[in-house]
Amino acid sequence: MADGKHVAVLMGGWSAERPVSLKTGEACAKALERAGYKVTCVDVDRNVAAVLSDLRPDVAFNALHGPHGEDGCIQGVLEILGIAYTHSGVAASALAMDKGKAKAVMKAAGIPVAEHKVLHRLEAARAHALKPPYVAKPVCEGSSFGVLIVQEGTEHPPQELFRDDWPYGDMVMVERYIPGRELTCAVMEDVALGVIEVMPKGHGFYDFDAKYAPGGSQHILPAEISPFVYQEVQKLSLKAHRALGCKGVTRADFRFDEQPSGRGELICLEVNTQPGMTETSLVPELAAHAGHSFEELTSWIVENASCGR
Repeated sequence: MADGKHVAVLMGGWSAERPVSLKTGEACAKALERAGYKVTCVDVDRNVAAVLSDLRPDVAFNALHGPHGEDGCIQGVLEILGIAYTHSGVAASALAMDKGKAKAVMKAAGIPVAEHKVLHRLEAARAHALKPPYVAKPVCEGSSFGVLIVQEGTEHPPQELFRDDWPYGDMVMVERYIPGRELTCAVMEDVALGVIEVMPKGHGFYDFDAKYAPGGSQHILPAEISPFVYQEVQKLSLKAHRALGCKGVTRADFRFDEQPSGRGELICLEVNTQPGMTETSLVPELAAHAGHSFEELTSWIVENASCGR
């Protein structure tokens, strides 16, 4: 399958998710080398277009996370350079990264999303935009950076949003808090894989440490939920992937409220077009459960690459 193909693994970058991207890139580069590809690791800086013009790889494996790597920017550069690349294209990447716009598209497609408002962080800090409990999060960040949970009965909105050095952009989403279980499902182009339940250990929610620190969370695969809910998660994950126009691998995250006093609802939180691929990441685990080794998964992603995505 490799056929001597030269793959440039784009990693690092300058977003808050740089450390995660470096881990993802390193893991994927090693797997691709084991699979027989010629691999060059590129720690992406703002001169990336010049670097890639000189390198001229057959494929750019996008292992970047966060702004400029996940939001259509690097995808546009690769389109201009005419280098085939992995994961979603310009439009789908930009759309999925903007949580407000992505929810509008998903809601129109019949995918259940939580009530929410998008507003300036200073406005969200002055008065509750929704009745607590709710979650305030940056509109265009990943890895749970900047996520703030406002508990029921809290008198004031999160004052951190007033910070002069707030690093996550001025627009935030305030979203109704959904109690219950954290579920996630990966999609490989036209196939929804299994469903994992994520149980953070010693964390209030699935934050950065719960996601990336070894032992930070417990992954239950297959998730111990009813067959109907399991299949519904798979169906909605594929539906969201298609509604946003995604390509390659994505991961959709859900909350499932099955408490007797709850609403019994299944809510899609977001779709990740550049899911993490570290040793604690969910997508490699889901792929392995479906019978795909890490080498096979990364090879499939490379072979799926193209321009005009």
